[in-house]
Amino acid sequence: MNGLTLAYIGDAYYELSVRAYLIQSKLTNVNDLHKKAIQFTSGTAQASIIIKMMEENIISEDEVETFKRGRNASGPGRKNMDAKTYHYATGFEALIGDLYLNHKDRADELIRLAILYIEKGDFNGKDS
Repeated sequence: MNGLTLAYIGDAYYELSVRAYLIQSKLTNVNDLHKKAIQFTSGTAQASIIIKMMEENIISEDEVETFKRGRNASGPGRKNMDAKTYHYATGFEALIGDLYLNHKDRADELIRLAILYIEKGDFNGKDS
């Protein structure tokens, strides 16, 4: 499957997982849920997450290759973020998508770790 297709499903699964986490955390106001979700799901947050995972050797060589397939398949980017951030975020989504389809437990493990990174405040998840 190509990198953008994996990113498509990975984006949806990651977003759903984050939303479920936030609701389980007892957030109920939709406005608050949306604001909090952005901290986890923005392109900046996703790029920061995958960079940290690679720096800490959390992901395997095969997972890095999947990330690169998504990163390299992404287009020119979006107006509100630089191209490198956009490419890394797409790569992260591709990795989650591939793992969701083939190793759901591992996808869930990386999503839990991503949530932990954000909750600890390891980096700012807002796009510029």
